[in-house]
Amino acid sequence: MAEIVAIVALSHAPGLTGWLDKASPAEQENLVRGFTDLGKMVRATRPDVIVGIANDHILNLPLDNTPDFCVGTADAWHGPAPWFKDWLNVPDYAVRGHRDLARTIVREGAADGLRLAFSEKLLFDDNWSVPLYYLTPQHDVPLVPIHMNCIVPPLPSTRLCYDFGRSLARIIRDKRPAGERVAIMATGGLSHDPGGPKYFHVDEAFDRWFLDLVAAGDDERTIRECTLDKMREAGDGGTTELLAWFTAMGAAGNRPAKTICYEPSVALRCGMGCVSWSLH
Repeated sequence: MAEIVAIVALSHAPGLTGWLDKASPAEQENLVRGFTDLGKMVRATRPDVIVGIANDHILNLPLDNTPDFCVGTADAWHGPAPWFKDWLNVPDYAVRGHRDLARTIVREGAADGLRLAFSEKLLFDDNWSVPLYYLTPQHDVPLVPIHMNCIVPPLPSTRLCYDFGRSLARIIRDKRPAGERVAIMATGGLSHDPGGPKYFHVDEAFDRWFLDLVAAGDDERTIRECTLDKMREAGDGGTTELLAWFTAMGAAGNRPAKTICYEPSVALRCGMGCVSWSLH
């Protein structure tokens, strides 16, 4: 039986690495400290591998037949994709994959009624480049990237994403070798509207309401109240990235999440924050 040693969720907006200097000094200090502290916390749990869940930004998944989830099964990953290099302002990196764990997730997911796509060729943009920059700056922890659809209708429901997290946790605990240490990382959100009418707006009230919900540890209430429509109202095309957080919440299972930091940063075009779930 493997052990889940950490479950975290964090924003990945590219401004956090690409134009952080445009944010106020207070925002910069709080976010860098918070994301750095989250990275220290994750690394202190000594994970053998990170299973990540992030939206695809329409970079890899087809528009005409978008799967809900696509598991990366390669032995190695490289980033960022060429188009995003100047935008993200992070060095080129390589991170090992974990083919065996990825295949276990795909195979055993089918037993839970999940039809998971899989691929050995996935391009990385800010969805992985920004979180890895802070959580594993040496890129020395293998990654199983799970790209999910948070943008192209029809979107997976909050319930489906939550149930996927429950299945993911069960698969890791029941179908992986004893002694294997796994961290789960969900990334996306909070409120933002890339290129839309609310591009220069952050819905701080929504963000704080959502963070309070996950802090309460009442999963059914969060699923019931934080609907897709409510996320779209806070910023269409971006806020629904929080569906990844529902997967992490499902893996944690009715446990409270602690907010490490939050900033409603208009300069970064996104409500920025990170949380960790208590596992003990």
